[in-house]
Amino acid sequence: MYVKLLIVDDEQIEREGMEAILQKAFANVEIKQAKNGRLAVEMAGEFQPDLILMDIKMPGMTGLEAIQLIREQFTQIKFIMVTAFDTFEFARQAIKLGVKDYLLKPSKATEIVDTVGRVLKEIEAEQHAFVLQNVQQNALKKTLSVVETDVVTQLLFDHVHEIHLDMLVEMLEIPMTKEMFVIIVLLPTGSEKNYREIKNIVRDTRTGWVGPMYGNQLPIIVFRDFKKSFRSQAINLARQILSSAKFDIGAEGFIGIGSVCSALDQLKQSYQDALIATMDTTMSSRYRFYSDIALQDELYNEYFVKHRQKEFSDHIRIGHWNQVRLDVINLIQYSESEGKDLVQTQQQVLEALWIASRVLNELGIEIEIPLYFSKVNDYRQLRFEAGKLLDQMIKAYLDHYDRIEADTIHQIKQYIFDHSNQEISLEALGRKVGLSPIYISKMFKEKLGINYIDFLTECRIEKAKRLMSDPQKSIKEITFEVGYHEPNYFSKVFKKMCHVSPKEYRKTLLGKKDEWVTRDLKK
Repeated sequence: MYVKLLIVDDEQIEREGMEAILQKAFANVEIKQAKNGRLAVEMAGEFQPDLILMDIKMPGMTGLEAIQLIREQFTQIKFIMVTAFDTFEFARQAIKLGVKDYLLKPSKATEIVDTVGRVLKEIEAEQHAFVLQNVQQNALKKTLSVVETDVVTQLLFDHVHEIHLDMLVEMLEIPMTKEMFVIIVLLPTGSEKNYREIKNIVRDTRTGWVGPMYGNQLPIIVFRDFKKSFRSQAINLARQILSSAKFDIGAEGFIGIGSVCSALDQLKQSYQDALIATMDTTMSSRYRFYSDIALQDELYNEYFVKHRQKEFSDHIRIGHWNQVRLDVINLIQYSESEGKDLVQTQQQVLEALWIASRVLNELGIEIEIPLYFSKVNDYRQLRFEAGKLLDQMIKAYLDHYDRIEADTIHQIKQYIFDHSNQEISLEALGRKVGLSPIYISKMFKEKLGINYIDFLTECRIEKAKRLMSDPQKSIKEITFEVGYHEPNYFSKVFKKMCHVSPKEYRKTLLGKKDEWVTRDLKK
């Protein structure tokens, strides 16, 4: 560790002698000198020493007066008093000011080195603790960021195991409220750099959880601020994001705002609403409420709303294309049986297909968004044209996943097992194997019958069990070694998984080990 030391004495020969002794004994110390108390106060601000050797009796400002002034501004600086007067009053005042030790003039070189060395060790220990604390805090921030994006991903597109959801939510800095809603920020092409900026805005305002980028879409779960109306809260946040995010010249973002819900399992619906609200990005306000769409037009009849509420998008995400096709055909048949206007029905079908194309883009499957049909003259032709567009989507979906190697799930499992002590998000896994986070989550559920977070947790707990057989390792060390940054959280997870605390498990494990050793010795 690098330490800065200031020698304060009105006698130059004393300063030079002290510096020579200390420079020889401590190579990692930068030393400067001050010839009086007033100059010492000035240099404390400029040089910012870790330790000051302060002569007490100096003309003008005394050493004790200088210490008092310096302590008022820099409480972390440590002092060693240097004096030719070994009196109780000096000692009493020095102790009151927090002086660490004292040296009597004249002192032997060994006494100077020993006294200064003790304080330097204390300073180095504090510096090391400070660095370690910063490392742990930074690691915790990274952990929370991964937890936040994964929780949003799984709340909007998947299902989180209740045990882990409770604990993950407990870890997040921004608490939930009784009501929430989803907004989707559409970023212009090439503006992914704005992700961190938007995340900082949401974190600074303590309004919600930010998910990962999907294509150019950024989902955010926003918690209601009951001091404001829903609309004013959403508009304020939207304007703040749009004005603060520095988009390239000529590029603009757009925000879709979903409906308010009162439970986590309703967030998918709010997300879907926000997605629909981003359909028309030509509006001058640059944001749109889903509720305003229903007020402005009647493009969504009861039939499609009903099926959308049955998670039309989820059928696309998990590849249930027969159900997707059936929903679209039923929409057309319903409109035809009700005598709806053909042009209006055509627009409704396009909106359903537009939602499907957006979901495919989320999955990393690039497909041209269907903006129009060829001119249709009747419902039969409408069914044909809709079927063609659906066939294009299905082909793009199948071609995309045909390119995936058969052992992808094995690669992912091995990667998680090898790196389970690191922060592994669905996003990071996606980049590793070239798949979307949503599809990886789907593969875990379909191929392994387990949630991604559950699998990662199992890997970490298994490693922890093995490490506990080493009595030299503390529970805290094991916590960090297996990828957790909070021992209390690790203990909660371990107890949920193993039904005993880490300490109880280790006690049992080491007890059995002793029994085996005793048995072997008897043999």
